[in-house]
This record gives sequence, structure tokens and C-alpha cells, in this order.
Amino acid sequence: MQNYKRYAIPRAQLVIADVPYNVGNNFYGSNPMWYNGGDNRNGESRLAGKAAFNSDFNFNLYEYFHFCSKMLKRDDKKPVRRGRSSDSPCMIVFCSFEQIQTLIKAAEKHGFVHYIPLVFCKNYSPQVLKANMRIVGATEYALLLYRDRLPKFRNGVKSDENGKTIPGTGHMVFNWFMWERDGKDVPKIHPAQKSVKVLKKLIETFTDPGDVVIDPCCGSGATLRAAHELGRNAFGFEIDRTFYRRAKNEMLKFENSQMSISDFPGVLT
Repeated sequence: MQNYKRYAIPRAQLVIADVPYNVGNNFYGSNPMWYNGGDNRNGESRLAGKAAFNSDFNFNLYEYFHFCSKMLKRDDKKPVRRGRSSDSPCMIVFCSFEQIQTLIKAAEKHGFVHYIPLVFCKNYSPQVLKANMRIVGATEYALLLYRDRLPKFRNGVKSDENGKTIPGTGHMVFNWFMWERDGKDVPKIHPAQKSVKVLKKLIETFTDPGDVVIDPCCGSGATLRAAHELGRNAFGFEIDRTFYRRAKNEMLKFENSQMSISDFPGVLT
């Protein structure tokens, strides 16, 4: 993040990322991966008591928001027609429920003074251990953060051949989304990998084709793939070389594609 200027990346309409949850050694605590063969009768696996990411212990949240404030476009100051959104940018940060207030305070110090909580509902849970003894988690959380003006918002309104809006064609976008799993065509690379289908819904809502999307913690490269499939320009940063290589060679490998991968270590474009 300190070296972003050298890449000459254009400012983004949307920054979207899954920041490290800082759960440390508890990451696998409610996952069958902790045990050999997924069965606790077989004893602990090599993942027991291990953290999932190198960045879990040294991720600087304030540095992250400083980076995002520099990489996002400035707010759109032009007057807009009544009932229309501005072209202002926004940021979406996936997080644990416990992180929400910490993120709100950190974002506020860097100018992101407004937020909308987002919830993603799953029909499954990874917390299978002791499921007969407690309620298990089946949700993901995120914060939509923005500065002074509501960001660009596209809720599916259709236009006629003259470019005029067709009344009644838009739809409400709720602050909760159903979590759709990806198919087998999307490789599983990262322990906390987000669904390309879910990312596409978010990108479609807050950007237009040709807009720039940046993921500062791109992990598996799922955000870049989602943006590419929607005709957006995407840039991603990843500190872990293993995730970087797998994202480059698996997630972002397309046939008959014009997508290019930069030669800068840790940066995917």
C-alpha cells in the first residue's frame, strides 16, 4: 500500500475488500479442517491452533483507510437531477460482526463519515462443530462506506432507445443479500474467499461498465474476476505470494480474453 504511486493506477469508483479479521489462532476453531478427515475423533490436524493468513497479525487498519482515501475518486460535486444518484465513489469492506464499530471509527478518521451495514445470508454454515449445542453462524457482514454524498447507485432501471428512463423498471436493493455459492468453474484458492456471484451483484450496483474497481486485499482474485466479467477495469494488491500466484494462474486464467496481469509482484490488473 505504501508503494501505490509507482503503479500509476487510476482512481477507483469502488474499492472493495475483505480485510483480515484478526482472529489469529482461532480461525479454524469452528471448522472441521481443525481435525483429521474433518472428524474430531481422529485427532487434531496440522491446522489446529493455526492462523489462516500471515497478515492477520500485522494488518494496519489505519494505513488501509489512508490508502483507500487516496485511491478512490473524489466526490462528484455536480448537481444531479432529483431522484438520481450522484457519480460519487464508495468503499465496501467485508468484516466480522465484532469488527464493525472499529471499522466505522477508523473510516471516519479518513473522511468516510457515512455507512450502511450490509448482511449476507447463507443457507449453510462452516461452524459445524458442536452444532447440536449452540446456534451456528450463517451470515457474512460488510460496511458500505462513503464520504459526504451518496455514491453512484444502479438499481436496474431500464432506458428506452432515446436514453430516457422507463418508469417502474427499477427495483429496491435491500441491505441484505442471499449468498450464492460459486460453481466448480471458480477455483477455491483462499480460506475466506468471497463468492464471485455476490461480488458481481455489488459491483453492478455501484459502478458502470468501464469504471475502475480496486481490491487492496485481493487474495484469490475473485473481485478482479467479477469486475472483468462485468466489463469493469480492476486492480488488486496481494501481499501473500502464494495467493498471488494462484490468483494469477487459476482464478484469472481466461480463454480468448484480453485481460492482462502486470509484472509487478503483488499487483494484479
